[in-house]
Amino acid sequence: MLEQLETDFPEHRPRTPGAPHALDGIRVVDFSHFIAGPFATLILADLGAEVLKVEAPHRGDDLRRYPPVHPQLDQGAPFLWSNRNKKSIALDLKSPEGLALARQLIAQADVLVENFSAGVMDRLGLDAASCQAANPRLVYCSIAAYSRDGAFADRLGFDPIAQAESGFVSMNGYADREGVRALSPVMDISTAMMVGNAVMGALLARSRLGVGQRVEVSLFDTAVLMTGYASLQSLFTNREPQRNGNTSPDTCPSGAFRARDRTFYINSGNDNIFQRLMGQVLERPDMAADPDYASPSLRNRHRDRLFSFLDAAFAQADWAHWQTRMRAAGVPCGLVRTVGEAIRSPEARDHELVTRVAHPVLGWVPNVRLPIRFGSTPMADPVPAPSVGQHTDGVLREVLGLTDADIQSLRERGAFGSASHAPDPRQASPTAPPTRPSHAEPAAQNPKETT
Repeated sequence: MLEQLETDFPEHRPRTPGAPHALDGIRVVDFSHFIAGPFATLILADLGAEVLKVEAPHRGDDLRRYPPVHPQLDQGAPFLWSNRNKKSIALDLKSPEGLALARQLIAQADVLVENFSAGVMDRLGLDAASCQAANPRLVYCSIAAYSRDGAFADRLGFDPIAQAESGFVSMNGYADREGVRALSPVMDISTAMMVGNAVMGALLARSRLGVGQRVEVSLFDTAVLMTGYASLQSLFTNREPQRNGNTSPDTCPSGAFRARDRTFYINSGNDNIFQRLMGQVLERPDMAADPDYASPSLRNRHRDRLFSFLDAAFAQADWAHWQTRMRAAGVPCGLVRTVGEAIRSPEARDHELVTRVAHPVLGWVPNVRLPIRFGSTPMADPVPAPSVGQHTDGVLREVLGLTDADIQSLRERGAFGSASHAPDPRQASPTAPPTRPSHAEPAAQNPKETT
């Protein structure tokens, strides 16, 4: 596991010494788990915010057990991917002492992010009104499956459910079968990006108004947005979007074609690109001038004939031949790659998108950076995701000013969980993730929950 890191990926290049971060001085208390919340706070952490990840003692975020879990760590690849640059604090929110520490941390914070089920933070006394009464400058961000109030506040949410209910699944796949979900958690990731925007907008507003505010982002609402302009197309025409496989209902020819050796994708987004494809790449000016292909709608009407011609033409040479010609002609094209090919591609290497970073146990772990580059405030250097409670003592000393004696007393009173109930962090399923909802009770509060 991870044997080829040193040969496949370069070491991360550190940021410019002394350069500021975009979010220097911002402290985030992160009660989120699974993907949408943690990836949102990862964005904030990469921008330089101090993110204090509050986890249930011993067990931590359930995403830690999503496979593949490394045998020497208490986490797997999905957790490593979404939790770098954070400090983990293990607090038992079921104990009065642990809950009191959480309140003290919130009082010192700029941002709180949570994605528990509706009502959980209220029952803990950590609802927005209570937290902002103690800290009026707090930006309090809730990530809900549907909403924190209203008719659907009780519903739990998973990314694929949001894909299904938003109409996203109905748009994807082939017309002769049911729609298909995206395997990537696109709704969780897009929700996380919305949270990042919302939090930074609220912080900007705070700089003018002097007070924080409550912010809510919904997985379902984001999923509807992710159907793109199909929602307005449906309203304009009163027709549902149809599944088109790898082709497009709006541009033509767009789709996957097979060269002699590889499959690639082209996107003729306008008439000029089609003219260059036919005239310069394929050297068929007669096809470019054919009145049946004079507009996108006409090309779509005659798609079968056009695609038959393209299939036969592209099969005559290798991908390298067609890539050179299309790049020279300005025709958007790309190889249909596997994930492994993509992260090792010339483009990814040129952008230093995937690197390796030092790890105290494994030596090196891989890192996929965010697609943001600042000229003056470079992103934080990646620090691998922490083990459960790795920074508890240090954060309590530095943020709350507690002494070692104070911390030991809290430990004896159960603020950090019971030592007798600490499981082996490496005991995890090697084949299947746990079945829990994206928005759930914290483990310490509801250990009997099943879904």
